[in-house]
Amino acid sequence: MTVESALRGAAPHLLLDSLRTSLAQQYAASSADLLLIDYGQTSLRAVEPVQAPAVVRHGRVDTGPAGRVFRTQQPYLFHGDGPTATAYLPVTVRGDRFGVLVVVLPAGRATPESAESLGRVAEGLGHALRVADRHTDLYRSTRRARALSVEGEMQWNTLPGRACAGPAFDLHAHWEPAYTSGGHVLDWSVTEDTLLIAVADGAGPGTSAALVSTLALNAVRNARRAGLDLVGQASLTDQALYGQYRGTSPLAALLLNLALATGEIDVVDAGSPTVWRTRAGVTERVALDRQLPLGMFEDTVYTTQSLRLLPGDRLVIVACDRGEQPPGGEDETSDGPVARALAPTGGLSGADLPGAVVATLRAGPGEVPDAVLVICLDWYGPEPERREAARGAGPRQPLPGPAHHGGHP
Repeated sequence: MTVESALRGAAPHLLLDSLRTSLAQQYAASSADLLLIDYGQTSLRAVEPVQAPAVVRHGRVDTGPAGRVFRTQQPYLFHGDGPTATAYLPVTVRGDRFGVLVVVLPAGRATPESAESLGRVAEGLGHALRVADRHTDLYRSTRRARALSVEGEMQWNTLPGRACAGPAFDLHAHWEPAYTSGGHVLDWSVTEDTLLIAVADGAGPGTSAALVSTLALNAVRNARRAGLDLVGQASLTDQALYGQYRGTSPLAALLLNLALATGEIDVVDAGSPTVWRTRAGVTERVALDRQLPLGMFEDTVYTTQSLRLLPGDRLVIVACDRGEQPPGGEDETSDGPVARALAPTGGLSGADLPGAVVATLRAGPGEVPDAVLVICLDWYGPEPERREAARGAGPRQPLPGPAHHGGHP
């Protein structure tokens, strides 16, 4: 039985136990541990298998070989002076980073071929985790460095994740506070031709905000899955919020539909979060005509606007109660808080940018926003050559073979 078959047949809470048994049989691995990223993305936390305790313990994401592999998404093989080698492998599915698989195996078995095979095992583990997570609390409990608030629990049960990737794009998101906020609205849907994104400013702290956000998120999904266009999605969500709250809990939102082959974007800006575009190294705010927030008045009529991305463009969407003034406001200048937070991020990857911007906004002078949500969208265009050039990494390299020696990074 292959490792992948063993994972598919394992009980949801026994994935790691099944994986350990299979790796011992097929790779002579002496141990295998799974480290999952916590909700705040600050630490990697070991899943405790049923049959034996984890060998690798919790560690910070900014230190050690496991942290480096998580940050860079490049596998690492450590050969010490002893008879074993340790493989650190990113566990990632369609751009969404779950954690790191750590496998200890005989040094003689640490060949480029086995390393490449273990990389496929880590990818298969990620897909298995996605399914198993619906049927057990083990993995969600592992990811908690501390208890979630009720509204935080509601939010994590509704949002789609932190990242999504396709041949033409990478999408990454980060929000804070991760453990107590329940007001964020974020959703996406991908087809062969389009990427649809919905994002809204936080509705405030507490369970009441989480209820507003949950209603809005499910209304958007309901409209989208019924085949409605962006205007229809905005209108249905507007009616749902107004019908429930009669204008007392409006939600500033942004709905986008990106044509993946052309870069054309249709936008419904309902009093939205701010949108920024980086093109050829220059970052500037995208001017949009803001319409009324969702749920403010009955039967609001919404219209779409159009944008055009070029291959290599980056869009950053920032949703927080500290954002820029509306168009025409007194503080629509390059020295606004969001512009200052974006200024030093030009060299960051799409995965690292959202967290850096969130940290800057929440640490800046003045009133700290209750909640911040940042989304980074890199669009590479339809040609594979342009995509690889924009990503700047080229084809993924296999783990180094046994000739590689060195200390932990």
